[in-house]
Order: sequence, then C-alpha cells, then structure tokens
Amino acid sequence: MTTTHETLAQKNHSKPNLERRELLMGAGALATMTVAGSAMAAMPGHDHSKHSPQNVDLLNAVNTCLDKGQRCTAHCLVSFVEGDTALAKCAAKVHEMHAVCEAFSYLVTSNSSYTKAYAEICEQVCKDCEKECLEHKKHVECRECANACADVVDQIKLRLG
Repeated sequence: MTTTHETLAQKNHSKPNLERRELLMGAGALATMTVAGSAMAAMPGHDHSKHSPQNVDLLNAVNTCLDKGQRCTAHCLVSFVEGDTALAKCAAKVHEMHAVCEAFSYLVTSNSSYTKAYAEICEQVCKDCEKECLEHKKHVECRECANACADVVDQIKLRLG
C-alpha cells in the first residue's frame, strides 16, 4: 500500500521525464520546420535579391564613417580627460552623426523602404559633422571623420539622389 506522500513523489519524479520528452519533441519539430524552410527558400522563383544589401558602396561608406566617428570620439574623450575641452562641440556632432548613421546603416543593410527618406537626415547630419570636424583638421581623427562624412554625402547623392 502506497501513501499519499509516495504517490506525490512518484508523480513529481515522472514530471521531468515528461518535460524532457516534450523538449525533444519540440526540438524535432523545430528541426523539421528548419529543413522545410530551407527547402522552401531554395525553391525556384524565390527572390534572393533582398537577402543582401543593394547599395553596397553606400553601406561601406556609412560603416567607414561609423568607424572613423568612433575614433574621433575616442580622441575627443582623451582630450577631455587631459583637461582640454576645445573638442566638445566636435564630440557632440560626431555623437549625433553616429546615432543617425547607425540607424541608416541598418536601413541600407536591410534594403528598407525608408532608406531614401532617411537619407536626407543622414546627409544633413553628415554635412554638419564634416563642417565641425574640419574646424579641427589638425587632428588626424577629426580630419578622417570629416572625410568619411563627405564620402557618405557623396554616396547618398550618387546612389539615392
């Protein structure tokens, strides 16, 4: 004769097996859907053109600008730590540019329908950043950021203008 305590212990002991079984069944179903999805994607007539960026040169320019902007910001921060705040306005413009270009990079990467509309904002922000960085062109980081911003503006005009 089993007690209520023993019966509850047996039920609780069997529950993890049920959860493992459910987990394995779920994993199997996921694997099946993955294979089926891959097969569907490989079917003739599936449009692969949207799987990679259409404006690669523009994307490269934006990503280079992001890199140069990070370097410029880092340079400005070192100056701040040393007590020189002359690059404060530059750092602010670069920071703003970085936020806008980060979003723009994503839109270009994903071939978003908002790319062209957002390009106007990105172009203006890059022009403003370029102008401010040129004020400090004696610093290589500022000069390179300005040049990268100019390249983004050129690519926007060329690719989306």
